[in-house]
Amino acid sequence: MRMPLQKSIPAMTALVVWFCLGLQLVLTVDRMTGEGATIVEAVWRFFGFFTILTNIAVGVVSTAMLLPKPTIFNGARARLYTAASIALVGFVYSVALRAIWSPTGWQLVADRGLHDVSPIMFLLAWFIADHGKLVWRDALWAVAAPVAYLLYAVIRGAFDGWYAYWFLDLNQLSGFEFIRNTIVIAIVFCLFALALIALDKWLARRRSAATV
Repeated sequence: MRMPLQKSIPAMTALVVWFCLGLQLVLTVDRMTGEGATIVEAVWRFFGFFTILTNIAVGVVSTAMLLPKPTIFNGARARLYTAASIALVGFVYSVALRAIWSPTGWQLVADRGLHDVSPIMFLLAWFIADHGKLVWRDALWAVAAPVAYLLYAVIRGAFDGWYAYWFLDLNQLSGFEFIRNTIVIAIVFCLFALALIALDKWLARRRSAATV
């Protein structure tokens, strides 16, 4: 029996994302232990990136979308928060990070998978899923994801002096610059969420009209 698109696209997304996450973990551990770090330190560094945490969410939600019954991980809000987060990953990487390094080999595969392929595939999975259950205030709840990460990044940085991204690096930025960058990220994220909610409502109306 042929798998419908609402299942096959999330299934392919989950496969790609879990593979790329596993690959990136292996590459991170291999590189850092080669430089004298411990495996624990390498794993700790791995979980310091918004890209990694968001792609884990993509993997979890995509996998949950294959389940026959609704859960907290495949509901409309979970899909919205994850779609907005992974869209932000792709956007920020293209605007602020892509030009500052040139990965090769397996690192290029992991890099492209987590920053380019994952956003496209999950947004497609989100697009073909059911719609019509979101409300405008869900955009405010969606902002909780990047805000939580910002707090996490600051706490981590205060603990070990390392920041995953230059635009959040309190070792290099003034307090004003950090707050400015934080506000810009929150606004962009909120705009992504609002755009997805607007699209959700439009798709729901369109599909409803098509069944009349």
